[in-house]
Amino acid sequence: MNALIKALLVSVWFMFLTFPLIVIKVDTLHNSLIFRWDNMLYMGIGSFVLALFWRWNTERKARGATFSGPAILPVFREKLRQPNVRRACLIVIAVLMIAMPFISSMYQVNIMISALTYIMLGLGLNIVVGLAGQLVLGYAAFYAVGAYTYGLLDTYFGLGFWAVLPIGGVMATIFGLLLGFPVLRLRGDYLAIVTLGFGEIIRLVLENWTDVTKGSFGLSNLQRPGLFGMEMDVTQATNYIYYIVLVAVIITIIVVGRLKNSRVGLALQALREDEIACEAMGIDLTRVKLSAFALGSCWAGFAGVIFAAKTTFINPASFTFMESAMILSMVVLGGMGSVLGVTIAALILVLAPEYLRAFSEYRMLLFGAVMVIMMIYRPQGLISGEKRIYRISNKDAVDAMPSPIANSAASTGGQG
Repeated sequence: MNALIKALLVSVWFMFLTFPLIVIKVDTLHNSLIFRWDNMLYMGIGSFVLALFWRWNTERKARGATFSGPAILPVFREKLRQPNVRRACLIVIAVLMIAMPFISSMYQVNIMISALTYIMLGLGLNIVVGLAGQLVLGYAAFYAVGAYTYGLLDTYFGLGFWAVLPIGGVMATIFGLLLGFPVLRLRGDYLAIVTLGFGEIIRLVLENWTDVTKGSFGLSNLQRPGLFGMEMDVTQATNYIYYIVLVAVIITIIVVGRLKNSRVGLALQALREDEIACEAMGIDLTRVKLSAFALGSCWAGFAGVIFAAKTTFINPASFTFMESAMILSMVVLGGMGSVLGVTIAALILVLAPEYLRAFSEYRMLLFGAVMVIMMIYRPQGLISGEKRIYRISNKDAVDAMPSPIANSAASTGGQG
């Protein structure tokens, strides 16, 4: 009974707080107010149910209960570990992705281009945040550097997409190193604040340097990627960009996946776990941190060039803090350090708002509720980053000993 009363009070409080937003609507055409009392009822019922759910979940956690996910997840993971099943899934996904422009509309292809671009951004940020453990809140700045590199070189020098693509990656890498040097000794919240400020500085420079960047008016009429001088209409150009982004994402997944298990990737993961222990093991923290910023920003630069070529128009409004927060949400939701998890989270966060347009005003509310529930029950992300586990048996330990000690240990073990 006490829980019901508290949930009722919470619902009343929420109805009071949201009354001006969801109930009152100004009709400017007739200079009148419209009261939508049904919205107030929905808010009251929804907040009452959520309050009960929250209380039940809190009490459940206090008793030590844990949420391991649906029973089908372990079975699904075991199936994916089988090479034949994994190969079959990859073939099906590859066929669907290649055939998508021929079996869907241009609107669907445009949405998928955006989703694939965000996969590149999410995997790039995953290097810095997921592998190296460096919290960056201004990642959209490197995205903007790549986009404006293409926009400026195309507008003032007439350079095409393929010529600027590597230049955009190099420019973003340089800016990543420029950010990395001052923040070498920072970590945690302090690093996040500095990177947030860096992102805002880049955006404000682009907005106020009107002689070069055209300010808030942006750069328009940029060239689309060319193919041996062929003339393409809008549909053909969109399909061409789709395949470019698809190949770029495949390369990104392969490179980041290989990087994770490489010597540099293991150094980045050691940095994430414990900086002091990492330095004590002889790892150069300066080089590792700069490598993380350089690699992460490089992929953002590539994505920025592709974004500018796809939209043919860019302005600073496309690179706000919300972009950085969105990309960071993909890394956290997918699972920090997990390539597959970040890929799935990027697809969900980009595609879900588009396909929830049927719910009109409530789609972002539903979207936020799903995110909150996800963070309550699965804080480690959809697919947590796998950690290497080393098991050393007694035989391995004996084999690793110098020969006199090993013989003595073996004879002692035989006598026992």
